[in-house]
Amino acid sequence: MRRRFLVIIILILSRPCFSQDSDSILFGRSKGKLPFIEYGIGDDRLGGAKLGYIDSGILLHIVDSFKTDYKVRLSKYHSGYISKESVTLMGKENSKTSPHNNHLSGNMHVYGDSSRDYVTLNLDERLPYHGFQLIDPSRIAVDVYGVTSNTNWITQLRSVREIRNTWYEQVEDDVFRIYIELRHPQHWGYGISYDSGSNRLVVHVKRQPASLDIKKLRIAIDPGHGGDNSGATGGSSGIVEKNYTLVIAKELEKTLKKAGVKQVFMTRTIDTSLTMPERILMLRDYHPDLLVSVHLNSAGSDTIQGTSTYYRYIGFRPLSEAILSQMLSLGLKEYGNVGNFNFALSGPTEYPNALVEVAFLSNRADERKVISLKFQKAVAQKIYLGILDFLKETKP
Repeated sequence: MRRRFLVIIILILSRPCFSQDSDSILFGRSKGKLPFIEYGIGDDRLGGAKLGYIDSGILLHIVDSFKTDYKVRLSKYHSGYISKESVTLMGKENSKTSPHNNHLSGNMHVYGDSSRDYVTLNLDERLPYHGFQLIDPSRIAVDVYGVTSNTNWITQLRSVREIRNTWYEQVEDDVFRIYIELRHPQHWGYGISYDSGSNRLVVHVKRQPASLDIKKLRIAIDPGHGGDNSGATGGSSGIVEKNYTLVIAKELEKTLKKAGVKQVFMTRTIDTSLTMPERILMLRDYHPDLLVSVHLNSAGSDTIQGTSTYYRYIGFRPLSEAILSQMLSLGLKEYGNVGNFNFALSGPTEYPNALVEVAFLSNRADERKVISLKFQKAVAQKIYLGILDFLKETKP
């Protein structure tokens, strides 16, 4: 009997518990430059599966605590998890009298300026949101949590160029969904944020470039790892990933510039330590038209080999597919085109991006290719040709 009680006590103490009075609600606000919400508490080497990045200052209804994360109630049927480091606690409020209980949407405005199109939604509070891409036809959808519609009109100006149509649905009692239909099949990116100092939610829609000539695009290249993050190690030679991703990335930069691309941005040009948030923020400042991340793969078995490409969002898949098709012409085995990839640099929605795992360092045949200058130049050429194919397949 004593052992049975001891087991019960241990189970109770080990449970991640966050007690609240039935009549009180704990609120907080998001903080920092790149706060994000995850679906659950599951974790792997890429981190937890992300619902998406959110703005700072967003109201969060905190319902539980799990080690380094808070569980937050997004709506009646939706919840998520956010790092405690990304939250400023506000304190408890009475559940019956709290002004943060019920929220209404205001009117919407759709317009464009010289560079982008915009959809705005007036709210009475900064509330959590989740954006996602739809295809066939191409659309952006944004769920705003914890709000009920009081939107009585949508003002749409003819200054828009990429947005074909905008409408909304109250998909649940407290989930307001915005639909933004695009004129082009290809997604070129979008961002979501609140206007500084206000509760006006803004969806920034990137237009398809006026010219799909690669020479006129802004292309970003990310050589994976660097500095204190060595990445994978070669199975026989002991070479490290960070050195050869930089070599291949520099070859790609040379190839693009030789082809007449004037605006090429490298997240690093030397062996230096860069965190993922630092890379994301510098890319956000650069506003690329597309991003290619260069990596080298590794596996527990030295028989696994081949090349692969990765994307997170369905609207960006065509870029990764086009690059993979060209990479396979090098005679490499196919490891696949991997979707919903939870890599940090695949997370931004602002521009099409693709991650290229050139080959497996853990496989001796692949490893020998990677250290060959001829192969490095060929990889750069194939990625360049893949980008060209992507642009050719994009409808004007």
